[in-house]
Amino acid sequence: MTQLEPGAAAPTFTLPDQDDEPVSLEDFKGGKVLVYFYPKDDTPGCTKEACQFNDNLHAFQRVGVPVLGISGDDAASHRRFRQKYGLRFPLLSDLDHRVMEAYGAWGEKTLYGKATVGVLRSTFLIDEQGRIQRAWRNVKADGHAEKVLAELRR
Repeated sequence: MTQLEPGAAAPTFTLPDQDDEPVSLEDFKGGKVLVYFYPKDDTPGCTKEACQFNDNLHAFQRVGVPVLGISGDDAASHRRFRQKYGLRFPLLSDLDHRVMEAYGAWGEKTLYGKATVGVLRSTFLIDEQGRIQRAWRNVKADGHAEKVLAELRR
């Protein structure tokens, strides 16, 4: 499995957002961007994580870091999720998990004591040159947005 380390080139991607519009990592070149991978729209942990990123969105904007969420859900699911919780940042669809795999955010994990394959909750800060500046792996959904923001403010 891929383990992207700081300084490594961030795998490029173009994925559809909640409106089926393409969003590319290249769109953010010259600035930083935060990309977080999560398992599923409208599930307890993922909702908590998304809402906490959303609640802190102005603070992320003040430090110049837009937020992108990526899951295997389709655009219709993302639209419902955004609407239900008033999310104001893009949610991208990685239906075949290729981007997740490239970032090391897809693989084997233990769920309720059973080995399974799925999304490994992970977040990546990508710098102005398209390189990994910081990676958070196996994160806990609750409180994660605040931890990331605290590091960005340093």
